[in-house]
Amino acid sequence: MSVGFKYNLDLPETLDAILDQDFWVVDNVRPMMFQSLTEPVKFAANTWIFVKRGYCDAEISLISHKVKAPAFVQIRRSQFLMPSYISSDFEAAVIVMSKRFEENLFLLLSDTTLYGSMSRRVWVPIPEPVASKVDGFIGELNSLLADRENPYGGQALVFGVASFVFRWLYKCYEPFKDEIMANQGRMANRFLSLVQENYKKERFLDFYASRLEITPKHLSRTIKAQTGYTAVEWIERFVILEAKVLLKSTNLNIQQIADELNFPSQSFFGKYFKKYAGMSPKEFRNS
Repeated sequence: MSVGFKYNLDLPETLDAILDQDFWVVDNVRPMMFQSLTEPVKFAANTWIFVKRGYCDAEISLISHKVKAPAFVQIRRSQFLMPSYISSDFEAAVIVMSKRFEENLFLLLSDTTLYGSMSRRVWVPIPEPVASKVDGFIGELNSLLADRENPYGGQALVFGVASFVFRWLYKCYEPFKDEIMANQGRMANRFLSLVQENYKKERFLDFYASRLEITPKHLSRTIKAQTGYTAVEWIERFVILEAKVLLKSTNLNIQQIADELNFPSQSFFGKYFKKYAGMSPKEFRNS
């Protein structure tokens, strides 16, 4: 099955044919699938990537990662991906889940400590014997997708994925138990989650400081110490990245994009964008 990447992977959520619409498996993903990417990709669906060979450097929601096979990568809805280097021997299998499928899977995983562990790490190395089970898992999923006569195919897919998580994938997170517990109180984690949820409407530090029940000064100092960027810089990066995606991947005009990002006017948006991107929105769209 071949699926092309595009800037906004906007997958259907409410279609009747669950086996056709709610779940995608793409095997043998090679470097050439990424060659046309020159701007960040925004995902509108939860995506799992099993890196089987090679390695890559990529930014996921503005954080740089160096991923070496075998590895398991999660890209969640609304996150951004921008690969900067992919080795020539890179090979991966990709699973894409619609919102409906993801919610069904969430019901099975959410009550476990494992779900918290999976939520806190973008990628993890895959140890043996898990790596040897990936191809079989992908094959089983393809077999379920091919069985169009099974009236319970959707349920079989959900439970099949959950079974693989509980039987094998959990082993990927065992080495990070202590680290995850130690980082649970990190201000940066909570702040970045808030920014990702609210950056379209809230660009002032007071809002985030209030939600975190600390002073803006303390928030700025803490985020700078934990991430290397100030809190304001993180907000600006998310806003500009979203603006770039909208300019490159949609037919919205600049006024509509300004409205989407809750700027008071097209002129204000243009000045904001040029300050941080070095060119006007129109120049960026035509570049």
